[in-house]
Amino acid sequence: MENNNSVDPTIFRLMTEQTRDYALLVLDPEGRIRTWNLGAQLIKGYYADEIIGSHFSKFYTADAVASGWPEHELKVASAEGRFEDEGWRVRKDGSRFWASVVITALRSESGELLGFSKITRDLSERKAYEETLRQSEERFRLLVGGVVDYAIYMLNREGIVTSWNAGAERIKGYTSEEIIGKHFSRFYRPEDVAAGKPWNELAQARQHGRAEDEGWRLKKNGEPFWARVVVTPLYDTAGHLRGFAKVTQDLTERRHMQDLEKAAQNIHEFIATLAHELRNPLAPIRSAAQVMAKLPVDDPRHAQMLAMVDRQSLHMAHIIDDLIDVTRIGRGILTVKDLPVDISEVIGRSLEATMPLAEARQHTVEVEWPETPLRIRGDPNRLTQLLTNLLSNAARYTPEGGRIRVIAKAGVGTEGDSAIVQVRDNGKGIEPDMIARIFDMFVQGRGTLERTEHGLGIGLALARKIAVLHGGTLEARSEGPGKGSEFTLRIPLASPGITDTTEPLQDVVQPASAKARRVLVVDDNTDAAESMSILLQSLGHTTCVVSDSALVLDTAIRFRPEVVLLDIGMPGIDGYEIAQRLRQLKIERPRIVALSGWGQESDRVKSRDAGFDMHLLKPVELDQLMAALGDGQAVV
Repeated sequence: MENNNSVDPTIFRLMTEQTRDYALLVLDPEGRIRTWNLGAQLIKGYYADEIIGSHFSKFYTADAVASGWPEHELKVASAEGRFEDEGWRVRKDGSRFWASVVITALRSESGELLGFSKITRDLSERKAYEETLRQSEERFRLLVGGVVDYAIYMLNREGIVTSWNAGAERIKGYTSEEIIGKHFSRFYRPEDVAAGKPWNELAQARQHGRAEDEGWRLKKNGEPFWARVVVTPLYDTAGHLRGFAKVTQDLTERRHMQDLEKAAQNIHEFIATLAHELRNPLAPIRSAAQVMAKLPVDDPRHAQMLAMVDRQSLHMAHIIDDLIDVTRIGRGILTVKDLPVDISEVIGRSLEATMPLAEARQHTVEVEWPETPLRIRGDPNRLTQLLTNLLSNAARYTPEGGRIRVIAKAGVGTEGDSAIVQVRDNGKGIEPDMIARIFDMFVQGRGTLERTEHGLGIGLALARKIAVLHGGTLEARSEGPGKGSEFTLRIPLASPGITDTTEPLQDVVQPASAKARRVLVVDDNTDAAESMSILLQSLGHTTCVVSDSALVLDTAIRFRPEVVLLDIGMPGIDGYEIAQRLRQLKIERPRIVALSGWGQESDRVKSRDAGFDMHLLKPVELDQLMAALGDGQAVV
């Protein structure tokens, strides 16, 4: 029966002769070449008729031949059946190549040595790569060892230090003899070790392929330094974790500079915001004064202007009071009275003060009063200021139609009973990175234009300080942007039998509602817009007022204004974008005049780039206004 597994000798011969990647040849028992394939020709450079009959030692270096290495290879192959080696071999042109050689003894069925098969492969490229890698690793080792600006060291899988460079010694203070073999947790503060931070760092590196962190670390002498740390897991070719590479940079000086820069930036933004906040109430006050100068005393609009001046001046007084409180906090002299207070009375006064703002934004305000009176000791005015700031904050950061909920209840804790007041909203929420900073002075979590309606950034700082002065706490919580906020106030309850007292709030005045030009007045500040409209009407102009940025374009199409007086700091769509959209309308081009509390040169340039014709600073002087309307000249 025919053996289907047999190979046609011709095919076998062709396979041997035509193989290109391997030199396949047969040697006689003395080592003379008997066969030669295409791979041998390509690798070694000889044609068959040039090399057959020659001794295979012709391929070896002179040193190898002198040492008898070719004969050694045949001797081992004959004795053991096989010899394998890697080393330098020589081509016909004298060039060297790195060869992988396998020599196999060929014997008859009776054991007689017939010769040897020799398989050679050119591994020069691999050898060159390995040499390059070795040199690179050596250079890297020398480089890492000499780096002094970074601590670069290795850890085993358990976090034991296994290598240590000059930078690590300089930054952390340990010599390699002192630290190698020790656990890297000694670089962390005790509270971080107790919290498991070193091990969490390694776990994150294993899970994510890398762990980065900035935080406090300790030097050998116990001195803390601010470090940036990168931990990378190291795996072998089989995918097994072998350890970790850890790079630490001392950023203490940079952090100090960043803190100083941040403080300076906060103060700069505060001053700019303060100027804006003061100009906002000044604008309607100046407009009202100019209107009143032109109206008879018995004109009904006279009373409206008086009410407006009173309301806006009260707003300015609150701003000034907050500024005074800031200086008191800075000097450590902010004090509170020690009077019996019912927390419900404080809540009532705070709601009364902030209800106009909530109503203007169409908020639903819900109050859950305590089941029994919660009496504390403190300053009723300061506590009202605290809760008013919380409620105002909720109203300002909650979109129209939102919900604000006030909950007052008794709390029981390890340090005694307390009155708890929670202010919750479903507004914009707090960014996670702002939670820890929300009570810092001058801090707000949004851009300049958006902050224009959100005060000076000192209300929450004042609120927490007042809480602390009453022996209480004030905490913020939010699940993130768009998910609302919750502020929780805790004040220790007074001893039983204490009666409460409140102080009446001041009455708040309710808002009143040249050449002939058609003037569109756009300002989210209703008082500013209405007072400007009345002033313009008193000068003989026809006006239309818009307080909602979303309505400006439709109103402009219907009203066809010749002049648009546009407040830049509009919420939602800001004045810059409104100006650009107005320029795109298919209506007769109106003159667009920026009205802003922001008056730096960069603000004027930005206005001009957005398409404004002029940039006027609040409060606007009458001659500037007349110039903007075309009765004179005004420069952006």
